[in-house]
Amino acid sequence: MSQDSREDARKGSHLLVVDDDDRIRSLLKDYLGNNGYRVSTAANAARARSLMLSLDFDLLILDVMMPGEDGFSLTKGVREKSRVPILLLTARGESTDRIEGLTAGADDYLAKPFEPEELLLRIDAILRRAQPAPKPETVRFGDFRYALESLELAREDGEDSVRLTQGEAALLTALAANPGKPMEREALAARTGAGSGRAVDVQVARLRRKIEADPRAALHLQTVRGAGYKLIAEAEEDGG
Repeated sequence: MSQDSREDARKGSHLLVVDDDDRIRSLLKDYLGNNGYRVSTAANAARARSLMLSLDFDLLILDVMMPGEDGFSLTKGVREKSRVPILLLTARGESTDRIEGLTAGADDYLAKPFEPEELLLRIDAILRRAQPAPKPETVRFGDFRYALESLELAREDGEDSVRLTQGEAALLTALAANPGKPMEREALAARTGAGSGRAVDVQVARLRRKIEADPRAALHLQTVRGAGYKLIAEAEEDGG
């Protein structure tokens, strides 16, 4: 990858640095920001979780030794619901700690102290490996096809399109962008402007009445216990 293409890739990537040390957070934010990345920071796991509900990140840089919930625990929690790449930073470089971090779901592990340039190269490498699959242009489920660009829900049998409210279209778009992957109610509320998890539940109930043969036993828009909702659908990148 050329220097120009590397810089272009960095401009589109948003990193979250989680470290309880104010000085380290500031240094990493300045250094990574000066090298083209957009950087947000959090002083603890609770703040990181809050940010992840409303913002999308391309990579998390987590300190392991934090008061309260540590980096290993946060990694495990994130991995239950997300595939976002994770790089762990720690003053402990023992092999058992590296194994624990990788077992928890981290993509890489860098022991302190480290050279900033090495951190930068590792971030670049992780993001190259984690290039997301193209977002689908349309998805199919049951007797329906949904176009994410035009927000049109149509029946496969050629009948007129199904009318969606603005809220229903926003909900369906958020779920259809990652078919089969659970999304938390709070994250859906933030993405759709619903305002609350309860409002999301209402939109889900309304949408199910339009796309499910039996809304009480949903096949397509499914509830994921403890994790929100997911749309069981087949992506079509070419639009059909």
